[in-house]
Amino acid sequence: MDEAARKERRRRTVVLSIVVATYALSFFQRFAPAGIASDLAVAFHTTASSLGALAATYFYVYTLMQVPTGILVDTLGPRRILLIGGLIGGGGSLIFGLAPSLELALLGRTLVGLGVSVTFIAMLKIIAVSFDERRFATLVGLSMLIGNLGSVLAGAPLSWLAQLSGWRSIFVALAGVSILLGIACWVLVRERAAPTGQAQVKPQFDRALILAGLRSVLRNRDTWPTVWVNFGICGSFFAFAGLWATPFLTQAQGMTRAVAANHVSLYFVGFAIGCVAIGTLSDRLGKRKPVLIASSHLYLLIWLLLLWGPALPLLASYAVYALMGLVTAGFTLTWACVKEVNAPVFSGMSTSVTNMAGFLAGALLQPLVGWVMDRSWQGGLTSNGARLFTPQDYHAGLLLLLAVAALGAVATWWIRETGCRNIWQPAS
Repeated sequence: MDEAARKERRRRTVVLSIVVATYALSFFQRFAPAGIASDLAVAFHTTASSLGALAATYFYVYTLMQVPTGILVDTLGPRRILLIGGLIGGGGSLIFGLAPSLELALLGRTLVGLGVSVTFIAMLKIIAVSFDERRFATLVGLSMLIGNLGSVLAGAPLSWLAQLSGWRSIFVALAGVSILLGIACWVLVRERAAPTGQAQVKPQFDRALILAGLRSVLRNRDTWPTVWVNFGICGSFFAFAGLWATPFLTQAQGMTRAVAANHVSLYFVGFAIGCVAIGTLSDRLGKRKPVLIASSHLYLLIWLLLLWGPALPLLASYAVYALMGLVTAGFTLTWACVKEVNAPVFSGMSTSVTNMAGFLAGALLQPLVGWVMDRSWQGGLTSNGARLFTPQDYHAGLLLLLAVAALGAVATWWIRETGCRNIWQPAS
């Protein structure tokens, strides 16, 4: 490898590192309500459904932005939208941290969701056009492993820090971090990366190309199984780990807040490890479908254990949550699957369509679980004045997550095997 090639490789690594750091922040923001759910309930005097709506606001706007983000990264490149996203997300975090009312907190979470919604698809685009496609799942998994440090920090560390310094100061500080990362992306990310030896392509917003590309992705029948897998597995993951896991463990299973937060952190650690392990396993096997089927069905079995299994000793309970996180990561292969059955030039659009499904499910399920629980609430309150739910209330709400997890597992059987390479062919 000559000096120019080594320099270009180092540049691409630095760029990806900055984007992955931005992605880690988005993951923290996504799951932070789970770590401070009781604090939010007390601060804003919310019902379960209102708390679900506050957490889900992030997912609503994130869902709506997935296809537009895919279009933007395919046409304008990631540089501009990463800067704008950092500025908007920083502003939203500041508003959320200072919000005196639920309405302003909702506005803050909406802006946070809008700001960070561009990060993941931009990261996938950078990996897709800058690195060997045979390493796509491995690099995505590795990026998610590092990025998931944000979700790990949103568990026990956030819960501990919130009790030490207050949750509001944390989000005010994160506003500055978001803005700085957005500026770093502007400085370091090129308009559109190209493989070594090829000329850089000037981004262009071509309306006809956008519509043609979106039609191509949506009309491709091989796109849709990946959508439903993401909806079921990713959606139930977001709804549970993103909000309801900690309240379920404390109120329904009698754990202390610290022990419950440890469970959530282990879930995220397992997920982070699973992202790189499952992606690497798939790439080395040269297969996508068998890995997806095995991981999704094991994920479903764990849900059955959580809802109907016996009480577990603490160490066994920790192990189950870590394993649950590990197999949850199987859904990350859907991005590789959908990219490999659609035209490479539309990799941003295809991955964004699939990614949108998981966030749509999370947006719907977080408040729906709370709504089901509110319907059966008997009027009990905690010492802080928040609603106290029974194990039966949680069981009823979490049945929704079991149902969509089953949907995702079934959909894996319709995934098209690609052999870890792009198999798209233009229509004759």
